[in-house]
Amino acid sequence: MEIVVIGMGYVGIPAAVMFADVEGFTVTGVQRRSKRSGWKIDCLNAGKCPIEGDEPGLAKLIEKVVYNGSFRVTDDISVCKTADAILIDVQTPVDENHEPRYDSLKEVSLTVGKLMKQGAMIIIESTVAPGTTNYMVKPILEEASEMKAGEDFNLVYSYERVMVGRLLYNLEHLPRIVGGFTTKCAERGVRFYKRINKAQLFPTDCLTAEVAKVTENTYRDVNIAFANEVAMVCESLGVNVHEVRRFVNSLPYEPKDPGRNPFRMMHIPGAGVGGHCLPKDPWLLKHGLDSYGRFKFLPKIIVDSRRMNDSMPQHMKDLIEEVLQEQNVRLEDARVCILGLAFLGDTNDPRNTPTKPLYNLLKDACKDVAIHDPYIKEFEGILTSDNLTDALKDRNCLVLVTRHKEYANIQLKWLKDILATPALVDGRNVFDPEECRKAGFSYRGVGVGSGK
Repeated sequence: MEIVVIGMGYVGIPAAVMFADVEGFTVTGVQRRSKRSGWKIDCLNAGKCPIEGDEPGLAKLIEKVVYNGSFRVTDDISVCKTADAILIDVQTPVDENHEPRYDSLKEVSLTVGKLMKQGAMIIIESTVAPGTTNYMVKPILEEASEMKAGEDFNLVYSYERVMVGRLLYNLEHLPRIVGGFTTKCAERGVRFYKRINKAQLFPTDCLTAEVAKVTENTYRDVNIAFANEVAMVCESLGVNVHEVRRFVNSLPYEPKDPGRNPFRMMHIPGAGVGGHCLPKDPWLLKHGLDSYGRFKFLPKIIVDSRRMNDSMPQHMKDLIEEVLQEQNVRLEDARVCILGLAFLGDTNDPRNTPTKPLYNLLKDACKDVAIHDPYIKEFEGILTSDNLTDALKDRNCLVLVTRHKEYANIQLKWLKDILATPALVDGRNVFDPEECRKAGFSYRGVGVGSGK
């Protein structure tokens, strides 16, 4: 089978190399030679992994399939002409008004439609608003190809459930939802994904699969917002939200009678929500409702939860001001160090990182802001240091945003000696509040009372 995967990112790369490791499959990745991402072509063709951080098995698998000749990458999308299956894994961000930007998806759909052969299977793996496959992608493909979906070619929407740090594991071991434009499209998609997925595969229609994808991440976003709101309550009342969470989650679950004693799993509050999915998927769900819903209404819980999570960097700034005031340091005179630019610990993924809005809030409000990250040197014009000592030296406040393992090893005595002012704001519950206070620090943490 000849497969093309368009888009060499966190979704496209692991999917491509896993299919390339199937006997009889050859996979060609397509990547634009853009200034930002074009370097991946030569990197992958050399058998090297462009995704840094702790990503078990990925580097070895890339090296293996490139060496075996079953995987290569090009910027020539004409390879779609002979492909049996074409996976579309392009970015689908939302703009400042929370509307989806489908420029890449539309362009790729048009090009694929012009090139694809009869009998090909087109699979959308990018996260999209409900209705996008049926009402946007399908008409583009049909008009460009002069063929009919479900008759002349198969159309499938099957979303990824990847997570940085678990890319290969999730693709292989998590259940997968396969939405087809027709039942036969879904059946063919299930047979295809069975070659790499050992878990259960659920066939459905495209629209249901699209709703399921954005609902999964919206569910998490809403639950995190609840945790963040409870954290604010705990701060105000002077108790520790992490203790509260431990007690809430201690309620035993009775699987024989789940309705009588349902499972509780309060999420972890923190400095903000980042990543490719959670900050945008609630807006995609709302966009699908607004565009294609039979009746309109405002999904208030979803929208307010998203705004709650977006507000956490501002709350971090407020906590910074509080600890500085305890040390008689004005914010405008303070030199601050933020620990972590990646949105997730021990990765080099800065997508929608809460560090960026926090940095923007601080850069004009205080004397100087530095960022340390062991995995990222630069992101959207923001430069970082990879030397922890240099980054923290003579700073008035440490602000922890990302839970990198390196930060858990920081010794408070060393930290107090190197900082100009013993002030610490912990956005990820890395430091023990009482230990910090005993060591002489002015401490604030998300959801942790001030101790007064």
